[in-house]
Parts: sequence; C-alpha cells; structure tokens
Amino acid sequence: MTSPDPTGKPLLDTARGIRQARPPVWIMRQAGRYLPEYRQVREKAGSFLDLCYAPELATEVTLQPLRRFDLDAAILFSDILVIPDALGQSVRFETGEGPVLEPITTDTLGRLDPDMAMANLAPVFETLGRIKSALAPEKTLIGFCGAPWTVATYMIGGRGSSDQAAARLFALQYPDAFARLMTLLVDVSADYLIAQLSAGADMVQIFESWALNLDELAFETYVLAPNKALVEKVRAAVPDAVITGFPRGAAGLIGRYARETGVNVIGLDYATPLAFADSVLPAQFAVQGNLDPLRLVAGGPQMEARAQEIVEAFSNRPHIFNLGHGIVPQTPIENVARLIEIVKQ
Repeated sequence: MTSPDPTGKPLLDTARGIRQARPPVWIMRQAGRYLPEYRQVREKAGSFLDLCYAPELATEVTLQPLRRFDLDAAILFSDILVIPDALGQSVRFETGEGPVLEPITTDTLGRLDPDMAMANLAPVFETLGRIKSALAPEKTLIGFCGAPWTVATYMIGGRGSSDQAAARLFALQYPDAFARLMTLLVDVSADYLIAQLSAGADMVQIFESWALNLDELAFETYVLAPNKALVEKVRAAVPDAVITGFPRGAAGLIGRYARETGVNVIGLDYATPLAFADSVLPAQFAVQGNLDPLRLVAGGPQMEARAQEIVEAFSNRPHIFNLGHGIVPQTPIENVARLIEIVKQ
C-alpha cells in the first residue's frame, strides 16, 4: 500500500497512517478548568453553553493551551450536547452537577427539529474558521461530535449516570422510537462533522463516551452500526475525511470497532491493557492514548515511567499520545509541561 503524502502536520499525518519519529501529542479537555486563564474567560462568558456559542471566546480558550505547551493540535472548544440543544431539547449545565436535559419520551421525540440544527450551530463553524486562521500551519485542528448512542443516553436519561440505565431500558422497551432517534442523530451528526471539516477542521473525533456497560448485542446495535453509518455519511461528502473514534469502555470489542466502523484512529481509554490493544488491532492501525488522567495529577517518576511505557508499547504503529480520558481540573500545570517534554524526548 502506498503511503499518503505528508501534510506537514505531524498529528494529522499520524492519523493518516504515517508513523512519526516520536508520537505527536494533544490532551482531551486541554482547554479547561486546570488553566487559570480558562477560568477567567469562563466567568466572563456566563453559562457554559454561552461560551460554546461565542466564537471570539471559544477561539480564545481553544488556543490557550497551545500558548503554554508545545501541543501538536488544537481541539475545538465545544461540547457533545450542542446537538440536542440545536435540535430544540432543553439543555443546561449546572455548577457542580454537569449537564441537565429535559428527558425526551416517545411522545416528545417528534418535537426535535433537525431542519434548524445547522443554523443553530453556525457559531461553532465561525469559531473553527477563527481558530484555523490563528493556528500555526504545523498544528492540526480537530473537530468533534458525540457518537449517536452517547448523545442519546443524555437525551433520554436527562443527565450522565454510571450505567446509562434509562437509555438502555428505553432502547429495549421502545425499539422503534429508539431507532428513529438514532437515525436522526446519525444524520444530524454527519451534517455537523461535514460542516466542521468545511469550516477548517483537519480531522474530527467521535466521542463514544458511554460504550461501556453494554452486552455484545447492544454494542453491535447501539455503537458499531451507528458509528459505521456516521463515518460512511461523512466520507460520502468528504472522501478523505480523517476520523478518530473513541469508544470509552469498549474493552474486548475494540478490535471490532476498529475494523468495522471505518475510522482512521481508535482512542484507547486508560483501562485498556497496552499489549492487548496492540495484539487485537490491525497492524499499522493508528492508536491514540492512553495515560490515566490521575497519573498526570500525581506526576513524578510514576507518570514519567508510564508515559514511556505507552510510547514504547505503540512504537511499532502510528501513535498519537493522549490521556485515556479528559484532563481533570486539579491537574498541576507543571505536570502537563513535564508530560509533553517526556513524550517529545
């Protein structure tokens, strides 16, 4: 197989299958509460969603971590729940509680309005254009969305939970309504990612944050099939679209996810054993991950040793270094700087 031509963006090239001399690095939630400059902008913005929809402010917080650290990518500052918000569902973020949605039912499902979704999301696309114009040419710009199942769990349950029981039960009790919701989310999410790529994103990531707690049949129906359909719809419009899938908690099913969805890169959560991932994924398939965020909080020799182990474990394939979940607010800034230094050595 002929290797693609390099783009001059190390992280994007890695995602396209070109192994680098050292893994490029970015950090999930790298624009966030561990940075004092982010907290200042967040306070000025008002609500969290107001910040997501304010192009000037969202651009600023997206670029903040790249001013502090030699990261290889910027990721759009937004949230996976802008999709239900754009569809007309009530979404708000409570301090100390996280997202709260008015749960949809079989009776209210028809009130969702996909025709207005892209217009409602126009500020996000403006943000991407602003980021692109401000970003150094060697840096990769990443867009994203939540996977249909993950977004559906919040739309049905009203908020996050440890087992997503409300959505799992809804899918079993009302399969027709659930199928309509998933089809809607595949279609709108595909339009959203296509628009992000058109607005300046170099690649996109699908966050399947709730791939855990599913039996293999549910995983096939709720995760594999919708993610595959989403990737196919994006590629129908953007044939060379570079896509990362992050099926958190997929465990023994990560091999199927990588082979069947069509993504270029699979993100690994921190509970995934390194040797297992390397053994079940196709040869030369790109991986992303997977340091435990709390190892980054603790820092010191244990963090450095584990980071080196991760780099070594995936030295035989394209590897993007990242955490195995989002950075947490109590993370010391000096530990982030040291981690990036370790990876870049």
